Amino acid sequence: MAETYDCLVLGSGPGGYVAAIRASQLGLKTAIVERELLGGICLNWGCIPTKALLRSAEIFHYMQHAKDYGLAAEKISADLDAVVKRSRGVASQLNKGVTGLMKKNKIAVHMGTGVLTAKGKLTVTDKDGGKTELTAKNIIVATGARARDLPFAPADGKRVWTYRHAMTPGEMPTKLLVIGSGAIGIEFASFYNDMGSEVTVVEMLDRVVPVEDADVSAFLEKSLKKQGMTIMTKAGVEKLEVGASGVKASIKDKDGKVATSEFSHVIVAIGIVPNTENIGLEALGVKTDRGHIVTDGACKTNIDGLYAIGDVTAPPWLAHKASHEGVIAAEAIAGGHPHAMDPRNIPGCTYCHPQIASVGLTEAKAKEAGYEVKVGNFPFIGNGKAIALGEAEGFIKTVFDARTGELLGAHMIGAEVTELIQGYTIGKTLETTEAELMETVFPHPTLSEMMHESVLAAYGRVIHI
Repeated sequence: MAETYDCLVLGSGPGGYVAAIRASQLGLKTAIVERELLGGICLNWGCIPTKALLRSAEIFHYMQHAKDYGLAAEKISADLDAVVKRSRGVASQLNKGVTGLMKKNKIAVHMGTGVLTAKGKLTVTDKDGGKTELTAKNIIVATGARARDLPFAPADGKRVWTYRHAMTPGEMPTKLLVIGSGAIGIEFASFYNDMGSEVTVVEMLDRVVPVEDADVSAFLEKSLKKQGMTIMTKAGVEKLEVGASGVKASIKDKDGKVATSEFSHVIVAIGIVPNTENIGLEALGVKTDRGHIVTDGACKTNIDGLYAIGDVTAPPWLAHKASHEGVIAAEAIAGGHPHAMDPRNIPGCTYCHPQIASVGLTEAKAKEAGYEVKVGNFPFIGNGKAIALGEAEGFIKTVFDARTGELLGAHMIGAEVTELIQGYTIGKTLETTEAELMETVFPHPTLSEMMHESVLAAYGRVIHI
């Protein structure tokens, strides 16, 4: 006899478990299916443990520069095993937290691999081969995505790594090649560079972090080079020869010249592949686009009663976007009328050194969309708190519609900007204009004052530069 639910969630990442909790809050009998660990990739192998690693690297960096703060710290060293152990401990703690949330919200948990067998039906196969039949009025697919391999050199976990291997390294790379300069690639480049590896980053496009504003990309490249990294843009890896003790990489530079260099390890960070295979989508006739499930503003697929959220759907592929979609889907299932997700109001954060954060349109994208823009820019060097922290490198840039004063976008690089960006995100959600932002009182001394000054700069009223 199949177990029956009002809402069944396939996948327990930041989209899936949030969807399950919200569905339960709304009075729906809810279950979740997970094949590996509650919390999914983000909590166990992505967002959270990587930030733990980066925090260790950040502290190590500051310890090495203790004298800049009038302090003495001698014979500083890093214990890679201990750093990784701390990171895994953080992930384990949060995994237990999600387990507790499932119990608190009376959500049934089925561990195993789930496959859609018909409309409203799903079979779970556990690790011992046992099968459980589940039925539900509504099913939410939240199976996420995985790292994309190089076709000519798939990750082996020894010399060629994905992000997952890079989080639990068997040894510290001496000379590291990072292929791809998106958020994942740049974060690991930053971590291993701070930990003492010699790092080279190869990016096929004309600038690093190519989804960010061009000014942010230029500033980051300059900063990374200053930190000792080799940055190659408009470049591509033609071939990797993997050996027992290292990797020979043939790299074509921006001038078309191919040179071979040797590295101890390679991290491949060239994008993701949605986990849409072998879960029964084809038999149901679920519409996809380049592997990603197509949904509407309420996260509905083309199949009645079937929803999809997170990395298995359209970009941006971010944990907080998945979580918000989980809420939207649950509320739609419960008969509500949630607002559709607006991608322009989803912030993005990269936890490299220096940090990057942004929301909305870049200056170039705003102009391409036909806007006449007003742009403000304020440097960290003009902020008292930044100077006191010893973090005077960076800037905050704001983009406004010159006609209406609408905040179109905000772009930051520097210390703690991943915590600052939410101010502009709230502003965009509230459809604020420059007038409200100018009239807002920002506390002193804080980094957030730069947010105010950037707005003032866009309208010729900046104070501290």
